[in-house]
Amino acid sequence: MKTIAYALLALATSAVPAAVQADTQYKVLVLAMPSKYHYEYIPIARDSLERLAKLHSFDLSWTSKTETFDGDLGQYAAVIFLNTPSEELNPVQRKRFEDYMRAGGNAMVVHRAAIAQPNVWPWFEKLVGRTVGVHPMLQTGVVRTTDRSFPATYGVPERWIWSDEFYVTTNPYNQTISTVLTVDETTYDPTKIWPGQVSKPMGKDHPIAWHRPYERGRVFVTTLGHNGEMYRDPDYMNHLMGGIYWTATGLGRVR
Repeated sequence: MKTIAYALLALATSAVPAAVQADTQYKVLVLAMPSKYHYEYIPIARDSLERLAKLHSFDLSWTSKTETFDGDLGQYAAVIFLNTPSEELNPVQRKRFEDYMRAGGNAMVVHRAAIAQPNVWPWFEKLVGRTVGVHPMLQTGVVRTTDRSFPATYGVPERWIWSDEFYVTTNPYNQTISTVLTVDETTYDPTKIWPGQVSKPMGKDHPIAWHRPYERGRVFVTTLGHNGEMYRDPDYMNHLMGGIYWTATGLGRVR
């Protein structure tokens, strides 16, 4: 009798945790490639994002290889370009990503990934919604929340003291974006830049995070996230998690 009881107990304890562990909500792909100015963030960001994935029960696939785009992108609820420029993808991989978005896939673009070489891949420039030109030196400024109904703003202050490279953007393709964060140019020097370059203020309308529909999917862009220590900051990680949640699911907006 004891043998049967132990067997049933072992079956129960082995089956239940396995079912729970397998019950992840969605799968996200992160492409993070090192570059001259963006490499030290990688181990910190990976650790922080993997912690978020465990906490919020989603699968995170991390890669520094563009060859991942040769595989099945349809398994991912969202593809995140983390400080990795789009020109790292070859023409075949770009076409596969375009097909993914046209089939209802979703994309998240973080900091350096928003910078695209002009006319190399106009489709991706349009996906981002804005074209990044020069950017001032890293400075401390005040970020303002303009849309409290969007998940990427839930975990950050309405007026947020933050230090970053506040990208200057243009709109050559006449794309529409829904801004969720702006930066107050009166709180830093938007002309402070390296010798030989010129940076001009954008004025009151200086978006630094936004979302938009594209093809048949969703896109969230944040131009924040220059250095590694930012990926240890709770406010910034809340900002990223809100972006991941909305990009992958389309849920969470307050109506």
